[in-house]
Amino acid sequence: MTGSAQLARDRLEAIVAIDRAVQVKNSLDFHDVPSSDAVRMGEIFGILPSSSGAVVNEATAMRVSAVYAGVRLLAGAVATTPCSFYRRTANGRTGANDHDYWWLFNEQPCGRFSAATFWEFITSQSLLRGDGIAYLVRNSRYSSRIDAVIPVPRGQVDVLRRGDQLLYRIQDQLEDGTWGSFIATQDDVLHFAGFGFDGVRGMSVIQWGARQATGIAIKADEHAGSTFASGASVQYAVKLPAGKTMTQAQQDDFRAAWVAKYGSGVGVSKVPLILTEGLDVAELSMTSADAQLLESRKFQVIDIARAFGIPPHLLGETSASTSWGTGIEQLSLGFIKWAIRPHLQRWQQEMNRKLFGRSTFFAEFNVDGHLEGDSKAQAEYFGKALGGPGALGWMTVNEVRRLKNLPPIDGGDKLFDPGKAQAAPPPSGNAETPA
Repeated sequence: MTGSAQLARDRLEAIVAIDRAVQVKNSLDFHDVPSSDAVRMGEIFGILPSSSGAVVNEATAMRVSAVYAGVRLLAGAVATTPCSFYRRTANGRTGANDHDYWWLFNEQPCGRFSAATFWEFITSQSLLRGDGIAYLVRNSRYSSRIDAVIPVPRGQVDVLRRGDQLLYRIQDQLEDGTWGSFIATQDDVLHFAGFGFDGVRGMSVIQWGARQATGIAIKADEHAGSTFASGASVQYAVKLPAGKTMTQAQQDDFRAAWVAKYGSGVGVSKVPLILTEGLDVAELSMTSADAQLLESRKFQVIDIARAFGIPPHLLGETSASTSWGTGIEQLSLGFIKWAIRPHLQRWQQEMNRKLFGRSTFFAEFNVDGHLEGDSKAQAEYFGKALGGPGALGWMTVNEVRRLKNLPPIDGGDKLFDPGKAQAAPPPSGNAETPA
């Protein structure tokens, strides 16, 4: 039995089993959580506070610049990584980018999304909610052919475990414009789980690794905003000469006059206030609390970057030294290896087991484009790859040209072998004539 036939048979058996289960129990209990479990309920409804008192959820976290930058960076890196398709052969593998699924995952998975926005959405949902969910629209109920891949916000999906299988109750807008829900088997859902997947759901970065740091950052932003809103970015004290006093009424009048002249409202006059009776104004220096606030805001960037697995300098924090390497090439390599590749590995394994099963086809993300150096470095690398005197090539000319989006040339599919290399013929007109 071929891989596609086996996949179709497995799907049919799963659908029949689910139909029976739904007939036995028409009302499925998805993630029943007791109301006494405050932490779990807080995660579900996005109302779990941090130790700072700030509520950390998808909406509030994305208003923190470090979180926004981290999600944008990781999601953008995934979205710009080509997803190539291959077929296993006796000698290794061969390219299969003519497969129908190449278009779905590299250009347009469905009518509302391009491939880039699809991968950005999936990755951001995985980071912020723990799971990126997309359901597969098949040619028919019992067909293994996929016509579209539709992403769904994690909040519109309930997950139920039944033994070694997962069921998904998905809420989505129907073709007639109304909202409804339907149940899908795990074979019809691409579940791009984040780190810490427990068999049902992944771990949200902002709820686990960065909840406290994000909560502190939210409160720090609020404090800084209120400080500037009150016009107290610089504070002053008014000193009276020795022996002078002011009644409460005089103090109130003076404060009112000061605010009228130097308040933060729009159109406030900046005409100097005339001080009489020997009054003097002194600017107050930054307090230790203000200094700690500035330092804490820097630390929150580093802490949030740590939770996302991103080098802090990519989020704009360059005051500290980095152990990610030196030079753009080493920094980029570290980012790809430790920040991006774990996500890509989970994504492609989920695709392969749901799209192809044990067939000879498989998908793989190609990160080579992220690792390209400057033109000089590329020339040196490709020069070594093509081979030369005393060195066997490991890439053909056409393979190099394909990477640079150039058309193939005749005779460009052979590896260079120094043992079979022929000397170049002498220039025309200078050939020696035999005696």
